[in-house]
Amino acid sequence: MADFSSFLKEGTKGHLIGIGGVSMAPLAEVLLGMGLKVRGSDSTESEKTAHLRNIGIDVRIGHSAMNLSPDAQFVIRTAAANDDNPELIEARARGIKVFERADAWGAIMRDYKNALCISGTHGKTTTTSMCTHIMIAAERDPTAMIGGTLPLLKAAHRVGSGDTIILESCEYHNSFLSFFPTVAVILDIEEDHLDFFKDLDDVKNSFRRFAELVPPNGIIVANYDDKNTMDSIEGIDREVMTFGLSDRADVYARRIKMVGVNTEFDIYYQRKKFTTVTLHVPGMHNVKNALAAAAATICLGAGPNAIKYGLAGYGGAGRRFEFKGKFNGADVYDDYAHHPGELKVLLDAVEPLGYKRTILVFQPHTYSRTTAFFDYFISQLRRPEVLLLAEIYAARETNKTGISSADLAAKLDNSKFYKTFEDIENALRKVAGPGDIILTVGAGDVYKIGERIVE
Repeated sequence: MADFSSFLKEGTKGHLIGIGGVSMAPLAEVLLGMGLKVRGSDSTESEKTAHLRNIGIDVRIGHSAMNLSPDAQFVIRTAAANDDNPELIEARARGIKVFERADAWGAIMRDYKNALCISGTHGKTTTTSMCTHIMIAAERDPTAMIGGTLPLLKAAHRVGSGDTIILESCEYHNSFLSFFPTVAVILDIEEDHLDFFKDLDDVKNSFRRFAELVPPNGIIVANYDDKNTMDSIEGIDREVMTFGLSDRADVYARRIKMVGVNTEFDIYYQRKKFTTVTLHVPGMHNVKNALAAAAATICLGAGPNAIKYGLAGYGGAGRRFEFKGKFNGADVYDDYAHHPGELKVLLDAVEPLGYKRTILVFQPHTYSRTTAFFDYFISQLRRPEVLLLAEIYAARETNKTGISSADLAAKLDNSKFYKTFEDIENALRKVAGPGDIILTVGAGDVYKIGERIVE
């Protein structure tokens, strides 16, 4: 297969399958900004497809061979596009080069002196966002690609003129193995995406290969507190900078003080106090994310003030404990957590905030994940006082086992399964009240429930 770099020329024409996706939409916009002529398709309308049309990109809804223009020179596919997609079939029949989205991002990042790639099972979007804040505060004018909307940018990406690119780097389908990191961050490693990976060892091996992409003069930034991460890079012949809550790490925190949703702490680097930080997002997981961002940007030359003020300006990313408004006197937040480990850190962060009750609206994401982690989900889903379960969001899958959210509800005393979002909204109208927190949680379209009740 040809290197995608050969297509990064002004006037080159391409088609993006799944153009409304969280990584595909900013890719389309970046390619457009580089002078390429791009169009694309997606299965459903969304805010992203509407935005792309507004900036002049032709977006078709539904997948058809007719969507592929006669003069298309390349196709980029989302990971959710199966081989039987009619646009892929047409592209191959016409001899058009087909690339994964990671191939395109990998080619783009090769033009930058510094490529900061943030990986991990959890926390990628938050840490990538924090790094972006810090590098903007350092006046480095970075380019960034983030897996969620960042209020500072009012978008999920930024095109800068500096020498640094910051990318959220996903392990699913080994996408991040197409990247060229000069600084590779590993936040943590846990079993996930078992529709692709065989087991935890397979996941760890993938992260090891990602770390080995770093050139001899590059740096790996690793979570000292996460055994799977440290195991995966053991003996690697690259410079490693560690972060964590342990003072054995290179970058660590001291004097952590939580006040409501704010967290204050000192960051230490090489046993010396580096700066003091105030985070405006709750939870110890965000302290760890901030330490990772600090370590990564120290590698790129960011100073104490850039880290201090960059992190102080971070107030969350889209769908990461995002405040949506009030309903019946309750606070409504939305979060992207879709793995039981992410549910755990979310509930750990919410429980100390002093709400009367936690009302969790949860939409499981994919049948394979729900099946693989069924008992782990049960252990976390019994924690909120009230649990409203939506049906599983299929995403890229078909239901081969017949599993349903009703199976989760049957194992829990605090929950009820609802077939439609409208039924959940009606239930919230009856149950929610002052002093409660309502969390709409999942990687699908469950956020719509919170938006509608707030309206």
